[in-house]
Amino acid sequence: EVHLEESGGGSVPAAGSLRLSCAASGDTNVISCRMGWFRQAPGKERERVASILSNGDTWYSDTVKGRFTISQDNAKNTLYLQMDSLQPEDTAMYYCAAQRSCGTWVSAYWGHGTQVTVSS
Repeated sequence: EVHLEESGGGSVPAAGSLRLSCAASGDTNVISCRMGWFRQAPGKERERVASILSNGDTWYSDTVKGRFTISQDNAKNTLYLQMDSLQPEDTAMYYCAAQRSCGTWVSAYWGHGTQVTVSS
């Protein structure tokens, strides 16, 4: 079993920055393939904003490309999301996810989320 715990959310004004962290514990060997950050705003579907493969390759949604940076510290079993130039439309609950043995996001492990609120 794997446990993911997010932290680092909060309230910031537009153009501000936040750094989210996701600490993984348990049988972390099964989640070594790909991890990612998702977000869900009220009334909207959950969307992937960034993900990273074990070889370091990254993917970003067009809405955050150039503003967000995903990284991981394998020694600490921690995933990060540096968010710069935040805008009110970035307001959402942010979730960390880790694929089980290179499977799909549907069957991934999920954290409980951390709230990000950006004021105009």
